[in-house]
Amino acid sequence: MRKFVTVVLVLVVALVGFTNPTSPSVETAAAVTTGRPLPSWAKSASIYEVNIRSFTTAGTFKAFKAHLPRLKKLGVKILWLMPIHPISETKRIGSLGSPYAVANYKQVNPDMGTNADFLSLVKAAHASGFKVVLDWVANHTGWDNVWMSNPSWYTRNNAGVIQPPNQDWLDVADLNYSNADMRAAMLDAMKYWVTTFDIDGFRCDYANGVPTAAWEEAARQLDAIKPMFMLAESEGVADELNSAFNANYSWSLLSRLNSVANTSDPDASYLTSTLDSLTYTYENGSFPVTFITNHDQNSWNGTEYERLHGFVNRFSALYFTVPGMPLIYSGQEVGFKRRLQFFDKDSITWPKSSSMTTFYTKLVSLKTKNPALWNGSAGGELVQYDGTNAKVLTYSRQKGSSKVVVAINLGASKAKTTIDTGSAFKGYYYDYSTGKKFKVTSSRMTISVPASGFVIYSTALVK
Repeated sequence: MRKFVTVVLVLVVALVGFTNPTSPSVETAAAVTTGRPLPSWAKSASIYEVNIRSFTTAGTFKAFKAHLPRLKKLGVKILWLMPIHPISETKRIGSLGSPYAVANYKQVNPDMGTNADFLSLVKAAHASGFKVVLDWVANHTGWDNVWMSNPSWYTRNNAGVIQPPNQDWLDVADLNYSNADMRAAMLDAMKYWVTTFDIDGFRCDYANGVPTAAWEEAARQLDAIKPMFMLAESEGVADELNSAFNANYSWSLLSRLNSVANTSDPDASYLTSTLDSLTYTYENGSFPVTFITNHDQNSWNGTEYERLHGFVNRFSALYFTVPGMPLIYSGQEVGFKRRLQFFDKDSITWPKSSSMTTFYTKLVSLKTKNPALWNGSAGGELVQYDGTNAKVLTYSRQKGSSKVVVAINLGASKAKTTIDTGSAFKGYYYDYSTGKKFKVTSSRMTISVPASGFVIYSTALVK
């Protein structure tokens, strides 16, 4: 959804579950500290956001299915499909409307194909080793959603008029989570896609607009069918990550990277506190999803090339190696440099080849092969270093015998820095860029970094 942060809404909405109007309060939900189990297949996974409508000229499930072999070579594990439901026509913006204005939770958008087409796509994805995650819009619906026959399922003003969630999203109507029937219908719809189409998880749009206890109840019942991967489009609502979600968004990291890329003469101190937060903000096995672009950023704030300029490659190396699950958006892997229309038909131009495909394939491979970079508690904590060169950001991660050391040059000239990693980081490494194996014999490590470049030393060889 178009990004909008409303902390007040989380505090005001009564925290109730999908099925029980007397669900626990915020305090009860926050007391859950055991953490949400992560499906084993997600431990080393990278996630790919699929914009079905814009992925091909046809904009269909069948047309997208032809890209599965290419995405398998890219190495991503999870395919997150942006909303696949019919789009409301009432109060529609643009010729096609927002995919987040859902008209029916139990149907597929006929412009994309049929139920059989979608099932065929899911089966083909599974056969290729992918997991499929659906975008789920639980906070609001379109204005001609089939649920509109139940006005009490929506938020209404004193005159009984159904309201939008806020004045920026006038094409959707806000749902009323104090209504038990609506909550039951929402959970039933989510379960439908798991039992009928065997999907593997949900990316939950504007998750902090929905009571945490509702998400916890949904996760509990969905997990009873099969282990789910649950991703919240939110940040800073810690109780969501206890038992409702495995991961949420690293909006703060993206914001900081955008800022640094547009700062004159930045140094490593500009990123220190933000990177620290990727460790201390998350506990009990939860983690952020990291990214430099997605559908919101691309359509509303510009492509990664518009925002990050010459930092795209460096910050890609960063977001793939800091704690979190890295996300690639449709077209990012080929260096697509145009904003996609959000409310109208638009299509990605796919080149026959691209150096960026090789670039991202190698980063995905590094993520997959080096357990130090795995997700949540499966991976290692991030340790930053005060190197001898302020222009070079340096950090490491370690999980058992698996290690990685990263140096990112924030300057435009080649640089050299020395860091003290301690005796634990002695041993053999591979230079990520050259594949050359070398041995570190001292606790002090001197790293030469190309101008506007990065260096990665990894105990796992990546070709």
